[in-house]
Amino acid sequence: MENKNNVTEFILRGLTQDKTVAKVCFSLFLVFYATTVLGNLLIIIIIKTSEQLNSPMYFFLSYLSFVDISYSTVAAPKLIYDLLVEKKTISFVGCIAQLFAGHFFGCTEIFLLTVMAYDRCIAICKPLHYTNTVNKHVCGWLVAASWVGGFVHSVVQTLQTIQLPFCGPNEIDHYCCDVHPLLKLACTDTYIPGVIVAANSGVISLSCFVVLIVSYAVILVSLRRRSSEGRLKALYTCTSHITVVVLFFGPCIFIYMRPPTTFPADKMVSVFYTVITPMLNPLIYTLRNEEVKNAMKKLWSRKVKRSEK
Repeated sequence: MENKNNVTEFILRGLTQDKTVAKVCFSLFLVFYATTVLGNLLIIIIIKTSEQLNSPMYFFLSYLSFVDISYSTVAAPKLIYDLLVEKKTISFVGCIAQLFAGHFFGCTEIFLLTVMAYDRCIAICKPLHYTNTVNKHVCGWLVAASWVGGFVHSVVQTLQTIQLPFCGPNEIDHYCCDVHPLLKLACTDTYIPGVIVAANSGVISLSCFVVLIVSYAVILVSLRRRSSEGRLKALYTCTSHITVVVLFFGPCIFIYMRPPTTFPADKMVSVFYTVITPMLNPLIYTLRNEEVKNAMKKLWSRKVKRSEK
């Protein structure tokens, strides 16, 4: 099959065609994106400057915050800008780059969340072996593996898309470039690429979700042997992570663990995990974590003292 491509740019239909709704969404998403960047940057700064937050859990959390900023930046600025313009376009190269970056950071986040579940499982179930099992060397390798896994996944998704011929129409019924809307526009049979894309995303989402479920099942079983105070402390530590996992995996499973097709609800679901969840992560981890709140207070008091001098 000859790969004929007559499309140099795509037209994005965007989130809404209603100008009033678009203006409201512009204000909301601008606040959401600013909160995402500032909130996650604050977490990174607190972890890097606090001596108390030197455990592997916070090491992983700092990388999760960086990925959240990057993942949201892939789609949010373009979405916010397009809410104020009539013609929403993106070049073919820009579209493929957005697709690659979205899957790269999204899949990296999935792997990081799985690594964080493993970390909590070892910390709670085998506390005496924790420092030896999850040492700095292991933490570095786990983070590196998450980045490599995200890169490999993204390369597979992107190659399956970039090899398809696009000869028109070039209108994407979405606010960003993703695999399923692009498969719909290809002027060839996309059954095999669609199966590969769905299998790639499905295997990663399902396997990581199973690991997460097993990890927390093991944690719950091990907590039966502890005192009520120990159980509450361990559960309180895990609650933030479980909340983030549910908020991120729920929409991802809805979008990617199915045959390559599009639904009207896809755009709103995508907004949830590309714009809203990255904003909620710093709030969840700070509001429900006493150590992070205490470190934040110390950082603030140090800044106040410096300004008074």
